[in-house]
Amino acid sequence: MKKKHTGKKKQGNNQKIKKNGSGLNGAQKKKKVRQRMQLGLVLLSVILIALVVIKIVKPSLLTRNYFEMENDKVDASKPDIDVELLTVNPYSRPGTETGKIRGIVVHYTANPGATAIANRNYFEGLKDSHQTKSSSNFIVGIDGEIVQCVPTWEVAYASNERNIDTVSIECCHPDESGEFTEATYRSMVRLCAWLCLKFDLSQEDVIRHYDVTGKNCPKHFVENEKAWEGFREDIKKAIETAGDAA
Repeated sequence: MKKKHTGKKKQGNNQKIKKNGSGLNGAQKKKKVRQRMQLGLVLLSVILIALVVIKIVKPSLLTRNYFEMENDKVDASKPDIDVELLTVNPYSRPGTETGKIRGIVVHYTANPGATAIANRNYFEGLKDSHQTKSSSNFIVGIDGEIVQCVPTWEVAYASNERNIDTVSIECCHPDESGEFTEATYRSMVRLCAWLCLKFDLSQEDVIRHYDVTGKNCPKHFVENEKAWEGFREDIKKAIETAGDAA
């Protein structure tokens, strides 16, 4: 007589298949984990390489705080500057720290014939007169002299909402037209080029007060767009020349 099948043997075979199946799944999972780890290491290496390249080529991208470049180009391009800092006061030098410098703002004094030091002394006098709040980081005179009133890491009252992330330059002019003398123009170009190198900027980051508020300042560059474009182009050339001089 034939014995009836109880199904136990089949059940045992099924258990073996399940065990074998789970073993294959485990190996596949380990393989995927290894692949993910390898991919992660590759991505990490790419990120690290990218950060190194950025630090060399465009280091200012890695910070939101005040930042200055220090290299031979910066040193070689620095113009002569007469440092005559204002007294810290609420009306012209509040002592407020700037953030990362993202632009350079060009102004004109709207005070025909006045010298750089005379404009600087006007800013200084505001601490006593309380007439208004006004100042600038730099003033370029009619003879090309450059006076610094406020450190670049401090806010100057010049460019409205852009005071916190820009350096301001007031420029003297001989008459109502607002056109600059050749000496003033040359110093403006050199000062802007140096500041661009110092803060890892380009000539495109040099703007007018007009570009911030719509004010007719600097008058000559607002009313003569080609002159403004030429000024930026001269800054670009000065930046490139500074590299050769270093």
